[in-house]
Amino acid sequence: VQLQASGGGLVQPGGSLRLSCAASGFTLDYYAIGWFRQAPGKEREWVSCISSSDDNTYYVDSVMGRFTISRDNAKKLVYLQMNSLKHEDTAVYYCAATWKCGTGVPQYDYWGQGTQVTVSS
Repeated sequence: VQLQASGGGLVQPGGSLRLSCAASGFTLDYYAIGWFRQAPGKEREWVSCISSSDDNTYYVDSVMGRFTISRDNAKKLVYLQMNSLKHEDTAVYYCAATWKCGTGVPQYDYWGQGTQVTVSS
């Protein structure tokens, strides 16, 4: 089971990035996929999740209306579209797989390596 996050980079405040999470070694359809982020000196924070069965989506309040999570099971990809980025969005972003969406790190069984997002002028 592998998850590979990509798409991070340096962007100015107000800009956009799209992160991708590529799944391999398992059937993506059966899993909910979440995105977390971790800023320097801070704990890993849940950002968003998309369910496996009905594509329900969930977001932390701080990104509501700016970030959009989506999935393409045929391509085994999950995306996190991030718009109107702010300095405080700077972090390493991780994707992770679980049976059911939740906000806690221990709820997720499989993790990808992170991708760095830096919002700076």
